[in-house]
Amino acid sequence: MEEPHDARSRSATEASHGSTAHLERPHRYTLTAPALPTSPRLCRDFVRGVFTASGLNELADAAALCTSELVTNVHRHGKGDVRMAASVQHDRVRVTVHDDSPELPSPRRAMGNETNGRGLFLVTALSDLCGMTIDEPANGTGKSVWFEFNLPSAKASGTA
Repeated sequence: MEEPHDARSRSATEASHGSTAHLERPHRYTLTAPALPTSPRLCRDFVRGVFTASGLNELADAAALCTSELVTNVHRHGKGDVRMAASVQHDRVRVTVHDDSPELPSPRRAMGNETNGRGLFLVTALSDLCGMTIDEPANGTGKSVWFEFNLPSAKASGTA
């Protein structure tokens, strides 16, 4: 098993050329938005900004699309405000979308002419890992749906 990479051991040249994301990880960014039609766009832009600011431009568009799909589900089927978190770790980034409905989303097969019903399949196809959890009774009555992207250096080194 390979030892975890220590960000402090990377060269100043490598950091100054933007080939790595923030050297001081982990970072956690949060956003709360009302369950309105404008929220998917706002949340998508927020996640794209987190990925871009973290030097993960190559993953930003896929992460934004996954975010848009999950937040759209909250707007259409969830309950309460959207609470998001984007956690940038040493080896991966996890984006979590939370709402107050305990009902878990279930993928369905969309018919060829339908414009809905593909979101969870897109998230599964684009992300490295995804899932959902129901809140513990002491923490509320909602759920979280999340996806992760392994960082490019983790994929290349085989530690993903």
